Amino acid sequence: MEIAVFAAGCFWGVEAAYQKIEGIQKTQVGYAGGHTENPTYEQVCTGQTGHAEVVLLEFDPKIVSYEKLLNLFWELHDPTQLNKQGPDIGTQYRSEIFTTSDEQILTANQNQETSQTKYSKPIVTKISPLTNYFAAEEYHQKYFDKNPGRGCNLY
Repeated sequence: MEIAVFAAGCFWGVEAAYQKIEGIQKTQVGYAGGHTENPTYEQVCTGQTGHAEVVLLEFDPKIVSYEKLLNLFWELHDPTQLNKQGPDIGTQYRSEIFTTSDEQILTANQNQETSQTKYSKPIVTKISPLTNYFAAEEYHQKYFDKNPGRGCNLY
């Protein structure tokens, strides 16, 4: 198994989209890339923790490639928006790929270059090594399964 971590705005919608992909063994929403230890949702929403809302994916690379997961990442949000997705504004909604290996860094950079041709504006997505990941509170996990018809919309 491998781990992939993506920030693409509201984590509820991103998690729901990846849950449908064959080869995804586990999804978990959380916070990454910030400086606050074990932040709460309320703290992350202030924009003061440095964390982004993320989805962590445990996947089987024999069934689904990291590149396929990246291709869906670009489709799920507008990577040309800085710190904003739809009505959600703030650094916690930034577009960022958190990598867990040198191979992921290389693949993510190449994939971003290729994807840029699909956009008229520059992609602002950061690619960073995964740091300070913390799982979100239980009520956020698989939010749409628990709350049908509620929550964020993908842009």
